[in-house]
Formats: sequence, C-alpha cells, structure tokens
Amino acid sequence: MSLAPSPGDTALDDGGAFRSLHDELRIFFDSRPHADLAPELVDELARLVLAGGKRVRPTFAWWGWRAAGGDADGPLARTTVRALVALELLQGCALVHDDVMDRSPTRRGGPAAHVVFATRHHRNRWAGNGRLYGDSAAILVGDLALAWADDALVTAGLDSTALARAWVPWQAMRTEMMAGQHLDLLAGARREESLEQTLRVAHFKTAAYTTERPLHLGAALAGAPADLVDVLREYGRDIGVAFQLRDDLLGVFGDTSVTGKPVGDDLREGKRTPLMAIAIGLARAAGRGDAARQLRSCLDGHRTADHVLAEVQRLLHDLGAVYAVEEKIDALISSALSVLDRAPMADAAKTTLRRLAILVTARRH
Repeated sequence: MSLAPSPGDTALDDGGAFRSLHDELRIFFDSRPHADLAPELVDELARLVLAGGKRVRPTFAWWGWRAAGGDADGPLARTTVRALVALELLQGCALVHDDVMDRSPTRRGGPAAHVVFATRHHRNRWAGNGRLYGDSAAILVGDLALAWADDALVTAGLDSTALARAWVPWQAMRTEMMAGQHLDLLAGARREESLEQTLRVAHFKTAAYTTERPLHLGAALAGAPADLVDVLREYGRDIGVAFQLRDDLLGVFGDTSVTGKPVGDDLREGKRTPLMAIAIGLARAAGRGDAARQLRSCLDGHRTADHVLAEVQRLLHDLGAVYAVEEKIDALISSALSVLDRAPMADAAKTTLRRLAILVTARRH
C-alpha cells in the first residue's frame, strides 16, 4: 500500500541525499558474499525489497538524523543512508513472515513469497507437500533478510562510536518487532476484545519499529542528546499507532489498488484490531448482542463471504466504530504535533516531521 510519500518526493528528499537509498539497496544486494549459495532466496528477497514500498522506516530514521543535526550535504550523509538499508531489510523479514502467519496470498500487488515458492513446487512437480515447501522457503527468506539487516548496519561504514550508539535502538527494535508479532498471534488465539490489549499490539507490532525506533536510530547515529531522543520517541509512538489504526481501516475498507491486498483481508484473517475491539465494545454498550455476535463470528470464521463482509462493514459504520477510530487517529496526530512544538530541533526537520505525521495517517478510502 502507499500511505507515505516515496523517497523521490522532492519536499522530503532533502536535496537528493535520501533518493540514493534505492541505489544503496541495489549495491548492497550486488555485493553480498555467498549469495550464490541460495539464489532463489536472494531473488525473492530482492523482488520484495527492491520493488518499492513506502520506505516509511528509513524516511523517519533519516529525519531523526536530520533533527539531531545531521547534514544532508555533509560527508556522513551517504554513510547514514547506507545504514538505513538495514531498516528495509528488517521490514522485508517482517512482511514475509507475516504473510506466512496470516496466509496472505498477495504482497505489494504480487504473490506473497510463500505463494511464489509453493507455485514453483507445484509447477515442477517436486516431491512432498507444496504448501509446506512454500512456507519453509519463505521463512528462510525472512531469516535471510533479518541476518542481512544486521550486516547492512554493521558494514555501512559507521565509526565505532556511532555504531555503538545505533546498536541500542537497533537491538530494541528487533526484539520489539518479534514481540509484537507474538502479541498479535496471542490476540487471535485468545479472541482478544480488550481495546487496551489491541492498542498494545499496535504499539509493538507497528509503532515501535515503524516510527519510534527508526527515529531513535537516526537520532542516535547523529549523537542526539537524551531529551531530543525522548521527544522523537514520544512523537513516533503516537504517529506509529495512528499509522496502524489507519492501516486497520484500510484493511476493512481499503481500495485493492492502493493496499495491494484484497478488500476485507483483515476480517477474513480474523485480525483482532482496535477497530474491532471498539466495535464490539460499542455493540455491548448499546445492548446490541446480535451485532456483537456477528462481529465475533466474522473474526472466528475462516471463510467470510462477500455479503458477510459487506454487513460487517455496515455495522462498523452504524455502531460508530469507524468514527471512533478516526477520532483516535486525530487525537494521536494532535498529541504528536504538540510534542514537536516543544522539540529542540531545526525548523526544517520539525516542518517535515509535521508533514510526515499527516501524510502517513491520511485517509485513503
């Protein structure tokens, strides 16, 4: 899906420095030692990472670096961009593994990695179970992406002091991302209906490694003081959760041409999102037991027909859940922008972070 500006957006490209991210990604792939040992894994990872995407994580990391005094025209700009390659590889790991876990058939408008490998198995009439082969190969693609993400950061050319500073948020980000995925699994298994718990999933599964920690990483690379790191992280937490809430709405009401995934996919996958938690809570408060049962039934179903999806979409509007999520998004944006107002940073970075807050949470349905 395309919630954020591409790196080529001149207002965010900062004089052309950030535009080289794609070039650095290509250089990284071309320079990997031992890549010929597993060409199918490498090719699939390259297809996913080099195809594009939102580049949200390196964008926020870049502006965390700029907010802490990083010079887009200075000698460290290219080294910083090279280090941000790690974030796109970490995202590649998350996407591939997430698609296996959710049984998602598509990603970025094409087949998901596990589908690519399963299809190849079937086409070549190989031995064994094609689905298991597809899942297993995709997991290895994700594992390779995670290993190479570490490589990208360590081999970017950072001096030892900068690398040591960056390693603190990097370690936290990797663990938080995995914890968020597990919390998401638990939410489904436990039939989670608590808004507090679904927001916790949103924080760790998305906000922490999408906005909060990338900002922290960029700021750490530039040697930011603790008070600036705290401000950037607070801003990042709010915007990251708002980003996920917008994604939840897109998962139910979005345009396939924008999201790259079928409309209603989150409902078909039984995602226990804040949107659904709010809807069930509103149904209970209104004495609408029938509506609450219908929402739960949709989440528990493995095959949700189009007419059922349409009815659930109507319920989400009628119960006021969509309006409530929009209000929550607006409140989070306002909170994040108020944090920026007191931030000790250059006006250019502050202006761009304000604009990013609006862009990544914008309505797309």
